Amino acid sequence: MAIHCKLSTLMGERRYNIQDVFEKTGISRSTISDLYHDRITRVDYNTLNKLCELFDCKTSDILVFVKSQKETSLTK
Repeated sequence: MAIHCKLSTLMGERRYNIQDVFEKTGISRSTISDLYHDRITRVDYNTLNKLCELFDCKTSDILVFVKSQKETSLTK
């Protein structure tokens, strides 16, 4: 199981780049880049709050839980 970040999808839908998100939220470019490339191990609540405000969405639109292939086959 894994949690994945869908920031790249949200940014693509609005044609935002990392600089745009940085300017609109104040979140560091390195944090945005890590979120964009799904290279995060933890997320600060303040960061999530700023992203939810910017994209007018819920946290579940940014972070999603995905079962692994192995777990999916075990439940069948």
